[in-house]
Amino acid sequence: MGNSLHNKIYLGRTPFYASRRMRVILALTLAASIGLAWLAVRSFK
Repeated sequence: MGNSLHNKIYLGRTPFYASRRMRVILALTLAASIGLAWLAVRSFK
């Protein structure tokens, strides 16, 4: 409980570039996982 509240406060205080970097990392991770899933489905067919 306290940890999540602390995380919300911390995330609220982060500068813009840090949140943008996190979004870029999240997008790259999402793209990589989608690509791997697509390759797995393609190899099974």
